[in-house]
Amino acid sequence: MAQSGHQGSHAGSAKSWLAVIVILIGFTIGGVALTLGPNWLFVWIGVGICAVGGLLALAFDIFSDVIVDAPRDISVQEHHSPFEHRSITS
Repeated sequence: MAQSGHQGSHAGSAKSWLAVIVILIGFTIGGVALTLGPNWLFVWIGVGICAVGGLLALAFDIFSDVIVDAPRDISVQEHHSPFEHRSITS
């Protein structure tokens, strides 16, 4: 398997976090504006900030920060649920 530039970190890059923070700020402004009134001017300002964050996310290609781990082989352990319908054999 090819080694990636990210060695053991799932944190993402700073530019990706910038886009996410801009989206969160817009969402917070819009959400607070909806609960305090609603103040439609600030709701639409929040929507605009979220849109700018979305454009930043597209420009920064934040989905390329995803790290794909090697497949894991986890053995299945047998367990019985009280809701499981099993026939009782003697």
